[in-house]
Amino acid sequence: MARAENKESAGPTTRLVADMARRMRARKGWTQEQLGDRIGFTASAVSAMETCAQPASDEMLVQLEAALGDGLGLFEQAREYVRLDKYPAQFKNYALLEQKALGLHLYATLVVHGLFQTEEYARALIGGGYPPLPEHRVEELVEARMARRALFEREPVALIEVVLEESVLRRTIGGEEVMRGQMRYLAECGRRRNVTLQVLPLDVGLSGEYAGGHGGMTLVETPEHDHLVYLEIQEESLLIKDPTKVSTYAQRYAKIRAQALGPRESLDLIERLAGDRQ
Repeated sequence: MARAENKESAGPTTRLVADMARRMRARKGWTQEQLGDRIGFTASAVSAMETCAQPASDEMLVQLEAALGDGLGLFEQAREYVRLDKYPAQFKNYALLEQKALGLHLYATLVVHGLFQTEEYARALIGGGYPPLPEHRVEELVEARMARRALFEREPVALIEVVLEESVLRRTIGGEEVMRGQMRYLAECGRRRNVTLQVLPLDVGLSGEYAGGHGGMTLVETPEHDHLVYLEIQEESLLIKDPTKVSTYAQRYAKIRAQALGPRESLDLIERLAGDRQ
């Protein structure tokens, strides 16, 4: 549902798209209802987009390109940046890095990493958080999170390593069916040639060594071959560029990875949790 407060908080790309759509619609002499008929949305949805009460969805931008774009590709190009407008403030700078990264090394300690979440898992996680979010904001965030999956298919291919704490796999989010679907999707991702998925078992500390106690992390290799670390906790984020600090995080990640189950053992565990293997 469109909200009046969205008009005040709308990002710059959302405002630009709204203005372009309004001007290009007027140039064609169409009403909001006539544009809506052409793109498969109601007149009220078009109005909400043009007033920034509700940012354009990916689907709406695709249809706006077909109806109003005149081959210029403006609405198509805007999809990436409108998506950024929808992300939480602390995530926006990292989101740009993630989309263009050559390599990602991920360690997730509390929930399945956002890149690997199913829509149902993400909706249950975001919708069940605190403070509670209005339904329209939950749907915006779910849509933006699902769009991150494009990284798996991007050219040039990104190489992705992820280590998940076993507790992440055993924490039920959204119910048994949601978790079963999430486990199956993780297994599917783990079979990708550009993805290495490992699980850090619950009993790893029995030997007296546990490298994961400092929390989750994301190591990023940029197209320029710079190496960065991204940390996020309690809706605050930190992007670390200092080479000495980045080196320490990279060494810690290597130790975490060495303590984890191998990719084949990890896949076996995930398939057992999904109920697909005895």
